[in-house]
Amino acid sequence: MTISQAAGNVCTVSALNTKKQQTTNSVESEVIYLPSTDCAIKPQASLSAFTSYRVGGAADLYVAPRNLEALQASLKYAKERNLKVTTLGAGSNLLVSDGGISGLVIATRHLRFNHFDPQTGQLTVAAGESIPSLAWAAAELGWQGLEWAVGIPGTAGGAVVMNAGAHNSCIADMLVSAQVLSPDGTLETLTPDQLGYSYRTSLLQGGDRIVTQATLQLAPGADPAKVVAITKEHKKHRLSTQPYNFPSCGSVFRNPKPYSAGWLIEQTGLKGYQIGGAQVALLHANFIVNRGGAKASDIFCLIRHIQHQVQERWSINLEPEVKMLGEFQGACG
Repeated sequence: MTISQAAGNVCTVSALNTKKQQTTNSVESEVIYLPSTDCAIKPQASLSAFTSYRVGGAADLYVAPRNLEALQASLKYAKERNLKVTTLGAGSNLLVSDGGISGLVIATRHLRFNHFDPQTGQLTVAAGESIPSLAWAAAELGWQGLEWAVGIPGTAGGAVVMNAGAHNSCIADMLVSAQVLSPDGTLETLTPDQLGYSYRTSLLQGGDRIVTQATLQLAPGADPAKVVAITKEHKKHRLSTQPYNFPSCGSVFRNPKPYSAGWLIEQTGLKGYQIGGAQVALLHANFIVNRGGAKASDIFCLIRHIQHQVQERWSINLEPEVKMLGEFQGACG
């Protein structure tokens, strides 16, 4: 089973070619189509629409392959030109700088495929599949194990990389294996032990391998109505305790046990504190929301301010859970 089964379009272009595209500022730019694919590499593509924060500059080059072959062709293109590669999933756990990202940004959001195997109770999914959608699909089949994930605003690939979790459960608890693609185009299947999982992290973070698909072990055979009801309760809890009325990245900081980051920030008196259009959420202090018109620098400086204030009061260094991409040096003056 490969991601190529998830192709949304038939790849028909047989040779590298280019055409001119009019950009919003009427400057002609070159769009590149990769060999044997219909995937376009677009120059100076704004990334703000592809992040849940709705902020960030442009990618030097951007491509969104729809199958494994196109993904491999994208990596080959970058390698031949010595381009730095940045992988982007749903954009829900990251902050892209106002200056954007150099090199080639590869979005995996269009890598779509899922298969529920009733014989093994295993769910195999491509990297671009939505975690909440998978949680609902499993619940409606009466498969237990993903109820906790209904409020995780990300993709399967991102969840594997960051060991996404909630309600005392996480991806590492149910992952059977993950297929990853190396920069040289080779595929490898890794077990959870090989991924070095710990709280909200794995050996894949900060590396150059791209998750292409994952297999999760679930428990089929339950009453679908009961699994759906539990999933709805998890969703209701998330909506009542976390801010969804403004753009955010989800939780900003890892919890420094035995404390929760939100409690520390709230006790420091920072709920509602605002820099530019970025604000510490009133509903949950471990969320920073874009109240409108925020810049990436506003969010970045608010993160640094929170870290400084918590360190001053509690002698605890809050470690960001959000991944920061691009250049932020000098952002806070």
